[in-house]
Amino acid sequence: MTGKAKPKKHTAKEIAAKIDVATTNRGGGKAGLADRSGVEKGGHAKFECPHCKITAPGVKSMQVHHESKHPKIPFEESKLVDLHATHVADSSKPRPGVRGSLKK
Repeated sequence: MTGKAKPKKHTAKEIAAKIDVATTNRGGGKAGLADRSGVEKGGHAKFECPHCKITAPGVKSMQVHHESKHPKIPFEESKLVDLHATHVADSSKPRPGVRGSLKK
């Protein structure tokens, strides 16, 4: 017997959501380690600091980093290294957020 307002079984929506979470590559875990580290294609970060080689996702973030870590050197946007321009994406690898095969 179940309590008040508790469904006895799982709903189709809940099961579909669990299948979606289980079969969709969201870029986490071991599968997304290379993407996060930036080894293969630049990862999530687009820009690299020319002084300390730290990465940042955007120009504003890199400017904030530069002002806090390199205050004596003037910030020049033209000297930033664009990691996405230097790395070519491999089309044979699955993208994060793209659904894979269904588990049965």
